[in-house]
Amino acid sequence: MIKAVKISTPAGEMIAAASGEGVCLLEFHEGTLSPEECRISAGLPGDEKIKEGNNRHLRLLRKQLAEYFKGKRKEFTVPVVIRGTQFQSEVWKALQQIPYGQTISYRRQAEILKNPGSARAVARADSKNRIAIIIPCHRVIGSDGQLVGYAAGLKIKEWLLNHEKKFSGKPVELTLI
Repeated sequence: MIKAVKISTPAGEMIAAASGEGVCLLEFHEGTLSPEECRISAGLPGDEKIKEGNNRHLRLLRKQLAEYFKGKRKEFTVPVVIRGTQFQSEVWKALQQIPYGQTISYRRQAEILKNPGSARAVARADSKNRIAIIIPCHRVIGSDGQLVGYAAGLKIKEWLLNHEKKFSGKPVELTLI
């Protein structure tokens, strides 16, 4: 059984869902989200039941998100369930290697994946990430240093990057690594 909850954060309202295996959805979302919308958003099969409520992974997620937003957590240990193609999974695992408070370009992310011509495919895979913050697609920016492409909107992306810069001990300007 998948459990789903809303979580209020300083950056906005989020919806989270977790199975017995781990968190399968964490997205910024205003308003209500039906179980069916939750299922579609998380890429869950139609036979998985979703119900509002908590489980151990959601309780740990709440704790770790609170620490993150206080500037005390830079890495997450809550288990996540990644559902996607092999390429998407590789892209999302690479996202988790981007250090807190730093940014890379889509082009650089493609190079890290040893597929330098795939920047657009990487950007598409990043856009399918359904576990915000923990799989930090907000840390990927355009090659020219501009903020581009974030499902929750560029204001939230900018907020998250500035938040991380504030607590990373690095200058607030965006940097490419």
